Amino acid sequence: MTKQIVSMTVNGEKKEVLAEPRELLIYVLREKMGMKGPHVGCETSHCGACTVEIDGKSVKSCTMFAAQAQGAQITTIEGLGSPDNLHVLQENFKEHHGLQCGYCTPGMITRAHRLLIENPNPTEEDIRFGIAGNICRCTGYQNIVKSILSAAAEINAAKEAAQ
Repeated sequence: MTKQIVSMTVNGEKKEVLAEPRELLIYVLREKMGMKGPHVGCETSHCGACTVEIDGKSVKSCTMFAAQAQGAQITTIEGLGSPDNLHVLQENFKEHHGLQCGYCTPGMITRAHRLLIENPNPTEEDIRFGIAGNICRCTGYQNIVKSILSAAAEINAAKEAAQ
């Protein structure tokens, strides 16, 4: 099968990879670009462990060929924060015990990030609906919802203080 060069911007950095037309984006991100945050879960788009942001939308990267990401702007969990400087969502997931085993956490936080951009003042119901495509088998979701609500409040308070 003929490989092709695919160019994309990942976490603000321009990247080029050689990929087969049938190669899924999740594998290119993990194996060729070293982005270990998005996880391979079900490979059927049901679990959301592979969720990333592509051109301002939450996308399950196991459902997309790398070639379809040509020219795209992609953000993975690695692009949201770092171990020394956690994103407000990461900090709140840690603070409110929104994670247990951690397998779903990168996809859950990446989806929550996009959700808070789309709806900066979500209700609990909005959050539950907004993360419905991301499955967590450990937490029971209550602390995930609490984490996202707390992050939203923190983000909004910071915006108000800056005005």
